[in-house]
Amino acid sequence: MNNMDEKYLLEVLGGLCNTPSPTGFTDQAMTFVEKELEKLGIPTARAKKGSLMAFVDGKTPCYKKVIAAHTDTLGAMVRSIKSDGKLGITALGGYMASSVECENVVVHSDKKDYSGALYTTKPSVHVHGSEAKSLERNLDNMELVLDEKVKDEDGVKALGIRVGDFVSFESRFRATENGFVKSRHLDDKGGVSVILAALKKVAEDMKEAGGAVLEEGVQILITGHEEMGYGASSNLPEEAVEMLCVDMGTPGPDQETDEYTVSICAKDSGMPYDLQMRRKLIHLCEENEIEYRIDTYNFYNSDGKASLAAGYDLRVGLIGPGIFASHSYERTHKDSLMHSARLVYEYMKTTV
Repeated sequence: MNNMDEKYLLEVLGGLCNTPSPTGFTDQAMTFVEKELEKLGIPTARAKKGSLMAFVDGKTPCYKKVIAAHTDTLGAMVRSIKSDGKLGITALGGYMASSVECENVVVHSDKKDYSGALYTTKPSVHVHGSEAKSLERNLDNMELVLDEKVKDEDGVKALGIRVGDFVSFESRFRATENGFVKSRHLDDKGGVSVILAALKKVAEDMKEAGGAVLEEGVQILITGHEEMGYGASSNLPEEAVEMLCVDMGTPGPDQETDEYTVSICAKDSGMPYDLQMRRKLIHLCEENEIEYRIDTYNFYNSDGKASLAAGYDLRVGLIGPGIFASHSYERTHKDSLMHSARLVYEYMKTTV
C-alpha cells in the first residue's frame, strides 16, 4: 500500500473549502492550488478562461493521460437591490433553496467583501406565524440581508455593491476526530485535494529517485466552469488518449456508493463511461487493496462529458470520494478521500 499523506490532504481540503470560488469567480481558489503545486515543484500554466494546467513529466516525453477536477462551486449573484436595502439573488449552479436558508454569505463587490446571510422574506414565526413555515422555499422568496447599517437602495449602492456581484456561501468546514469531514463545496474541492495528495506522493518519489518515476507524463487540468457545463471543453494536450475525472460519488437509496470507499462511475445522466477505463480502474483497486464501489448516477454530469462534447477523442473515466448530501452541506470520511487519492496515484503510474 502506498504511503499517502492524510494530514496534508485534510489541510489542503480545509484551506480550499474556505477559499470562496462560486462558479465564474474562481481565481482565488486557482491561486491556492497553483501555490500548492509550486511547493511540490510541479510547473503550471493558466488558460485564457482561467483553468489551471499542471505538468508531471514522465520517462517518456508525452502527456497521453489527463486528470481533471474543478474548483468552481455553487454560489449566487446579486440579481436586484431592493428599496429596503436587502438583495435579491440568482443561483449559480443547481441546489435546493432550502439548503442555503439562514446561511452566512459574502458579497464580493469590486471595492471590498461584505458579509451577510440569506433568509426567506418571512423569516420569523413570531412575526409571520404559520406563513413562515408554509412559505415555498425558492430564491424568489429569499433575500440577502447585509451585515451593514443600510435601509435603502442608495445605502447599498454607496457601499459599492451592485447587480452582478458574486455571492459565496460559508463552507463551515469541520473535520471530526473519528474521520468525518463536513463542509460545503466538497464537490469538487475533495477531488482537487485528492489529486494534490497523489501529486505530493509522486513528487516525493521523484525526489527519492532523483528524476522522473512515471513511465508517461500526466497533465493535470483544474477547471473553473464545471458547474456551468463547459469546464474541460478545452486545454487538453493533442496526444491525450485517456482522461480521468476526479469528482464525487453520491451515496443514497439504490446506490452502491458510501462515504468510506472510492466510487467508480459507470454511467451518469448523459452517458456511460468508457468500459476499458472502468476495467483498468477496477484492476488497480483490486491489485492495490483499494476499497471501491461501482455506481450509476441519474442526475449528474462531469468535466468528462464536456470534453467529449467539445470533440476530443478520449477514453473517459470518473471516480471520486463518496459525498453525502451533495450540493448541500456535504459530508464524507477521510477513508473515502484516501482511497480516492491512492487510486489517482496508481493510475498516474500506468501507461496508455
